[in-house]
Amino acid sequence: MTVGRDGLIEAVAPTEQSRPPAAYRERDLTGRFVVPGLINAHAHLFSDGKPLPSVLTSKSLESPVTLFFHSPAGKALLRRRARTNALTQLYSGVTTLRTVGDVRYEVVALRDQIEAGRLIGPRIQASGPLLAVSGGHGAPLIALVGDDPWTARRNVRINVRKGVNSIKISATGGVTDARAVGEAGRPQMTWEELVAICEEAHSAGIVVAAHAQSREGVMRALSAGVDTIEHGSDLDDAIIALFKDNPRSLRGWSALIPTFQAAIPLANLSQGVTGVNDIVRANAKMVVDRMVRGAKEAIDNGVAVGMGSDSALTFATHYNAWRELDFAVRHAGLTPAQALHAATQANAEILGLADQTGSIAAGKAADLVVLSANPLDGFRAFMGVELVVARGDVIERPEISRFPEIEQHLDRL
Repeated sequence: MTVGRDGLIEAVAPTEQSRPPAAYRERDLTGRFVVPGLINAHAHLFSDGKPLPSVLTSKSLESPVTLFFHSPAGKALLRRRARTNALTQLYSGVTTLRTVGDVRYEVVALRDQIEAGRLIGPRIQASGPLLAVSGGHGAPLIALVGDDPWTARRNVRINVRKGVNSIKISATGGVTDARAVGEAGRPQMTWEELVAICEEAHSAGIVVAAHAQSREGVMRALSAGVDTIEHGSDLDDAIIALFKDNPRSLRGWSALIPTFQAAIPLANLSQGVTGVNDIVRANAKMVVDRMVRGAKEAIDNGVAVGMGSDSALTFATHYNAWRELDFAVRHAGLTPAQALHAATQANAEILGLADQTGSIAAGKAADLVVLSANPLDGFRAFMGVELVVARGDVIERPEISRFPEIEQHLDRL
């Protein structure tokens, strides 16, 4: 493989057929495994994956917490966290990520620094705050709130003006901030609000992601034109057909991004370990069953399936994208090759980046991960990343700070 100064792959061929020009630096990777950089299509950067502190999920404290994060001190904290967590993802082999719910526009600023060459980091599609209804999932801490189609449309325009290149909707209730059993998956946005958001985002050429955790929520979001369903639910024939042929979506089809790390630890580890209450645990168990069934049905029926780790949430650390692939194989029945494909070429196609990244081919960015073991024999190979290349920038033996206690609990799963 030959990589030019512009960070693009110039040629891919056996060494004996394609020796690099004399001026090029040559690296011997005999016995190593080179794979495309991973793409994490569902990430948050505001926390590190340790159990979320109760202050972030407390209803009574949501106003003062929101005010703090909008203050100069809060914004500075968020900028530091975003940079640290994005680099952790990169060092673990994630060369592209999409955020789907930021506190403000700290990730937009980080993306712009990386694109300007002031920082080495992953390619980023940044959402800014997600869009929710009053009292909805993510509101108000990481959301712009609107309760009618025109306000929803206005909120898209605000985000686009701020420079986002991703839009996220809370179409249904979620697990982490649920106040009642059964709230996760309960529809929150009207179809008309969803349509307004999709129309406005698509006019700017931006893919729309929707948090949806029930059949009704998934169907409502897809029929409104959403491009990716986050988390998901069990499917029926009408939903499967709409995934594959969705006339309101940006490209005529939609995709599923399961996020097994978002719920499997909450559902299967003790509450003494995760720190969640009875309501959150019950909702997590309910959502896991739906999500696993939906992922299996999507694979079996040829629906486009990607990968997202829901990093920043409890026990979804920024260095464990490989566990998402492992969970997909263990729980949803994907083959290792299908799981790796979901996190590379499939995600590139889903996010509209297939001409730039996702596979190792001439003309694409040199987004690469070098491993000492074959990841198809076990995704734990990503625990020993030897080299990461992000658009031609080389990071040698990247060092990552892990959380040993979290790792021990996750290994038990």
